Amino acid sequence: MKRPLLAVGVVLLLSLTACASGGNVADSPTPSRPPFATTTPGPLKTPTPTGTPTDVPPARWDAIVADLEMRGVGGEPTLVSATAVTWNSGALGCPQPGMSYTQALVEGMQVIVEVDGMPYDYRFGNGNSPLLCQS
Repeated sequence: MKRPLLAVGVVLLLSLTACASGGNVADSPTPSRPPFATTTPGPLKTPTPTGTPTDVPPARWDAIVADLEMRGVGGEPTLVSATAVTWNSGALGCPQPGMSYTQALVEGMQVIVEVDGMPYDYRFGNGNSPLLCQS
């Protein structure tokens, strides 16, 4: 019975000795590698997301037409494609330099229209306000 008790005592003593080294974390040697980069330097080219073809709700179509009129684009817009997309941030796949965006999944859509041969790439998040994505 004394041997198991003695073994437990030795293990406990060694454990306490190891924990009580008295070393300070600041005294630890510095690593020889540079720190990890936590962000990507510079903007990334966001690929055009793929999604499910869908219909454009009337409120969103009206918002696109109004935006084109506000920009002075004449002519009737023609729908090229409308795709339901889950964007990976509030940038809606079209980040602008110097802006910060929510980092959350955003349900929305991409609508590409054409006016007089010129394509316009509109993005929507949760609401009906369009974002014209210009490269």
